Amino acid sequence: MATSSKDLENSTTSSESEFSDDGDSSNDEEEESEKEEENEQVNLPKTIRCDDVIVSLSSHPREDILLAALMDGTVKIYSYSRESPNILKKSVQAHKKACRGVEFSQDGSWFSTISKDKSLRVFDTASTNVRHRILKAHEDPIYSHLIIDENLIATGDDEGRLKVWDLRSEKAIVDLRQHEEYISDMAIDKEKRILVATSGDSSLSAYNIRQRKFLMQSESFHNDMLCVQIIKKGRKVVCGAGDGALNIFNWNEFGNISDRFPGHPQSIDRCVAVNENVICTGSMDGMIRAIHILPNRFLGVVGEHPDFPIEDIVVTHDSEILASCSHDQKIKFWSVNHLHRTEVDTKEKAIKGHKDAKFTASGKHENFFADLE
Repeated sequence: MATSSKDLENSTTSSESEFSDDGDSSNDEEEESEKEEENEQVNLPKTIRCDDVIVSLSSHPREDILLAALMDGTVKIYSYSRESPNILKKSVQAHKKACRGVEFSQDGSWFSTISKDKSLRVFDTASTNVRHRILKAHEDPIYSHLIIDENLIATGDDEGRLKVWDLRSEKAIVDLRQHEEYISDMAIDKEKRILVATSGDSSLSAYNIRQRKFLMQSESFHNDMLCVQIIKKGRKVVCGAGDGALNIFNWNEFGNISDRFPGHPQSIDRCVAVNENVICTGSMDGMIRAIHILPNRFLGVVGEHPDFPIEDIVVTHDSEILASCSHDQKIKFWSVNHLHRTEVDTKEKAIKGHKDAKFTASGKHENFFADLE
């Protein structure tokens, strides 16, 4: 299993720098300054620096606003901009213990948080007032959660239990335990009917939310299943694993994989869909890679946090920017607009070097390690 923020929750974390977006902090390293210059060239927001480890990000569905959940239990609300300085709009002490996740609602009017303290909370975005507070949502710490619609939220805990909460009654309408280990991630189809969940017990499970029942569990793949995305217009489910492979399932055929794409040197801790064919992965080695699915190809590296594992990655509402966070206490912004123009020729063989080659906003490949020499 990859070392994540969950492994750091019991350790003391300190920071030498507060939030800044001007790129002129005395603590900036030469390499970071070069990255800022590169961002300016492609017109990206500048790096945001926080005062604790950032464990989760969420992008507003309509506006240039980003949520950041921190290890100290706070949630930061930032407005980001390509032309002007980023702004810390509000800071909310959501939990006394570490936050483990934050997510905007579908219209952005509210957001939810989960914590090691076993609670689920819902906040109004504009006022940051608490709308719902379920203090003992699970008997064990909550590891992941997913907003299903304006009334339903799914939560998964450290011991493999999945619950679905109806916010109108603040009661769990689904309470199932099919996994032996933590539920690492969840995704749901566009019809809001079938939910899939990945687990540290190396399997994928599926649930019918409308019928409130468990459907199927996959075979064990002997490596933690760490993240999941639904792509190809709902026909494929892609899961990142601890051995650096992407496990691909056909929809409604969750018993076993239809394809497997290895190649990451370390665990795939996060993945996010850029479009129906391309995903970005965040790995233990600090690299953010763009990957075309079916045909499976490494397109290249679109971003990185040197020497730190990727904690979370999200695509902004316009699908042009990817935001990432890591244990370096920074939120970085990367261009992914060029990935929408990328085409893969099925007749051409995959190029091995693309796995670690920088895939720039111009669509060109560069030696990624040249900047580190």
